[in-house]
Amino acid sequence: MRKIIFASHHRFADGLKDTFDYIAPNVADVTAISAYLDNVPVADEIAEALKGLDLSEDEVLVFTDLLGGSVNQAFTQYLANPHFHVIAGMNLPAVMSVIMALPEEGYVDEDFLRTCLEDARQQIVYVNDIFAEAATDEEDE
Repeated sequence: MRKIIFASHHRFADGLKDTFDYIAPNVADVTAISAYLDNVPVADEIAEALKGLDLSEDEVLVFTDLLGGSVNQAFTQYLANPHFHVIAGMNLPAVMSVIMALPEEGYVDEDFLRTCLEDARQQIVYVNDIFAEAATDEEDE
């Protein structure tokens, strides 16, 4: 079994899940944890999201909002599990790059995740530079 979790401070995880589900409906069952909206400790929200999983066998992919943030740190206690992956700095290109390329069977490996995240990094650009370069190329012709 594979579990995918988006986890963030406030409502970012819910918004990202809503957008992902809109763009790629029925592609993956994602659980969103939007921490600190009520008095439930984030550790309890995580435990609820992981309930029913066998962490020695099941695969968990967690996307968090902020490296080193409290939500991200709360997941680090699970990293000793063999198929538990935590990715910080979640954004739409990152989650789409990973989720859309997931193998239907078997576990993902670290190199797969690294490649997907590198592909996603290519989506983070200063668009002004692209337009300026295109204008310069047109002038040179």
